[in-house]
Amino acid sequence: MTATTTSTSPAPASTPPDGLPAYRLLTGPDDASFCRRVSDALALGYRLYGSPAATFNGQTVIVAQAIVWPGTVV
Repeated sequence: MTATTTSTSPAPASTPPDGLPAYRLLTGPDDASFCRRVSDALALGYRLYGSPAATFNGQTVIVAQAIVWPGTVV
């Protein structure tokens, strides 16, 4: 008989790390740097909140993505 183990990730902290706010709106040019900022926030434990937004300022596409810390926004 073989035993199976289940691996679970630890629950996220009740507050964001390093004094970061529970709600953040990340904005910037639509480039790799912006995508990296969003990815880094997700890796910390933030979750996407709503759809991204995009606009064109005549030269560059500017994007925005809201993120929230789990359990702080209903």
